[in-house]
Amino acid sequence: MGVPTSVIIRPHLTEKTLRLIEEANTLTFIVDRRATKKQIKEEVERMFNVKVEKVRTLNTTDGNKKAYVRLAKEYSASDIATRMGVV
Repeated sequence: MGVPTSVIIRPHLTEKTLRLIEEANTLTFIVDRRATKKQIKEEVERMFNVKVEKVRTLNTTDGNKKAYVRLAKEYSASDIATRMGVV
């Protein structure tokens, strides 16, 4: 594809992202700046064997790109976060 080999760089964890996991079933990642929403969605679905409902991205002032990934209702962001070892 000519794009990054690894789209997701690392999980992003703050008080806000922990609240999003609980309340909005949403995981937050720092991703490659060149990654598209479609690539982020495919990577998360492949890595965690889940269905992604929506991806929102944000370029931060420190040069990173954040992705907010909302999982479909039948999947639990808390379970995925536990599997990743972030909560």
